[in-house]
Amino acid sequence: MLMGRRRPDQVFLPDTYVFPGGRVEPGDRALSRHVRLPASESATVQASLRGKPSDARAAALALAAVRETFEETGILIGATRTAEHSAPAGGWDSFLATGFRPCLDHLTYFARAITPPARPRRYDTRFFTVDASRIVHRTEAIDGELLDIGWFTVSEAKTLKLPSITRVIMQDIASFIAVTEAERRALSVPSYAHHRGVFHRTLQPR
Repeated sequence: MLMGRRRPDQVFLPDTYVFPGGRVEPGDRALSRHVRLPASESATVQASLRGKPSDARAAALALAAVRETFEETGILIGATRTAEHSAPAGGWDSFLATGFRPCLDHLTYFARAITPPARPRRYDTRFFTVDASRIVHRTEAIDGELLDIGWFTVSEAKTLKLPSITRVIMQDIASFIAVTEAERRALSVPSYAHHRGVFHRTLQPR
């Protein structure tokens, strides 16, 4: 698993190891009109969306994951860019300048986690996974948000300083990576949330 340590001067989760990621930006929404998730993955993501679901909204979430991973770790998941791939850049200029374009064909929607109520910062987070063999490019130009970026086994990760929800997710990750890519796409999607002070783990069928 790819993780990094948040800087000690950050207010939220300082010195804590996390997965790369972040919020959906306008550039992700613009690019989602041109880049889509596979139909089955898109449908699974849409089933958990509030409001009016769409392929574009589902793709924007996945694009945010790909872009943030690139910005924070220098690792790029994509395919060779050609003249026909002239989608608006938005916040994707650095990514597209590598000569590659984002590709969501091999992403799997893995989990959803909602921050407990009464926290100063709340998030409704979707987690996507992709096999490391799909990495097409790496760059040293990263944004510095994460330190000590590296690959960790589940056992190694459990020894790190982690958010409490990440420790819970680790149990599902262990089961997830133990099966083939095809089998992963058939697994139910775990969702973690609190209701009236009680933690709940529910499964969303694909």
